[in-house]
Amino acid sequence: MWTQEEPANLGKVLSLLREWDHGDRTVRSRMLNTFLTTNTGKTFYELEMEFAQVASLFLARLSTWMRLTYPDSGLQLKAVGVFLSASSHDQYLMEFTEDGGVLTLLDIVSHSQSKEEDKAEALRLLVTVSDAGRKYKEIICENHGVKVIAEFLATSNTDESQETASAFLESLSHGNPKYQDQIYKNLIALMTCSSPKAQQLVLHNLRTLQLKLKSAHHGIVEPLLNMLRSLFTVAGKFLFLIL
Repeated sequence: MWTQEEPANLGKVLSLLREWDHGDRTVRSRMLNTFLTTNTGKTFYELEMEFAQVASLFLARLSTWMRLTYPDSGLQLKAVGVFLSASSHDQYLMEFTEDGGVLTLLDIVSHSQSKEEDKAEALRLLVTVSDAGRKYKEIICENHGVKVIAEFLATSNTDESQETASAFLESLSHGNPKYQDQIYKNLIALMTCSSPKAQQLVLHNLRTLQLKLKSAHHGIVEPLLNMLRSLFTVAGKFLFLIL
């Protein structure tokens, strides 16, 4: 169906859904590869035309399969991204979150057996959800998203993933007064992590968030002093070596 240029009729879409329902992993993977090739970058209205106004039926199947098959979920994540990034409407975003999609994405990020690239893709989708507004930020926080992403930021092995996690936490802090304090405290806790890159990003996040707050939390003082002591120690050793 996805290889044709004319709008799909309902019969063809239902036939495609039956093929999905009866297909094994190989069949579904082939279908998703075709879907990605044909539909990446399409708007909400273009996807609705492609699916004869019932694209939600395919998204629901896709979300369920992703939930059942992670941590091996690279193709599913990319296909979900086509729906979540579809401009002009947030219907798919609402349906995905109502179907437990946010929790699935967080599980992928936190799962020890998830591939690093799948974690990064899940994180990018979470940023898309967060950027959609306060309601979606609160859904993420209600599902313990702040803790999951904070732990990921502290333990990730790639700079790019850490930067995405930092950007996500910053996005969560904007226009989200209900959970602003929770985000702030988690950032303070991250100051003691062992990753220098994570510490650098956390300081940037804290500076941005601190500008919105009336006063600093007392818990920030000790870890900040420890970081400064560590910096002075490193600087002292460096000077000793070059002098």
